[in-house]
Amino acid sequence: MNTTNSSKINGDSKVRKVRAALTLALFVLGLVLIVVALGAESLGLDLTPGFGVVQMFQLLIGLTCLTLTAFLYVQSLRPVAAPRSLQADIGVRLAATGLIFAYVAGLADLIGIGTHVMPRFERPFVGIFQFSGLMLAIGMILAGLVLYYTSRGGKREKSSMEFLVNGNGHEESKQ
Repeated sequence: MNTTNSSKINGDSKVRKVRAALTLALFVLGLVLIVVALGAESLGLDLTPGFGVVQMFQLLIGLTCLTLTAFLYVQSLRPVAAPRSLQADIGVRLAATGLIFAYVAGLADLIGIGTHVMPRFERPFVGIFQFSGLMLAIGMILAGLVLYYTSRGGKREKSSMEFLVNGNGHEESKQ
């Protein structure tokens, strides 16, 4: 083994270690933020009665950290030189759209599109519509993650959705 290959392997090892540490740090940060946001009242950290704006920001930032963690982990399972497929791109974009939807749903009252907007209500309130919007956003993020995970990622030469493009996927199995 020559020195250029040896230094490249050591460099790749360092990149993997840094990436693993970053992934772990994002996971822990996201988990802590979500636990503190959801359990602020029982931990004695709530500033206002109910679920306030600070807790919503914590929840949304924690959700963002966990989403990034999931994508970093799934990407680490893929070969380094694997090309990204259209399915993987759609998965990333769907998850990003889900995150944006989560922020809009979570901060709807502050943006002025919620059901508890000032001046009639003295503070924002997380109601059933915001909660439903957050659940829909989490579903979009999970669907995007599944699409990204199930994309070819270097394991298959063709996409699992190839029959849609060519229209002959089922005909081949009949012959």
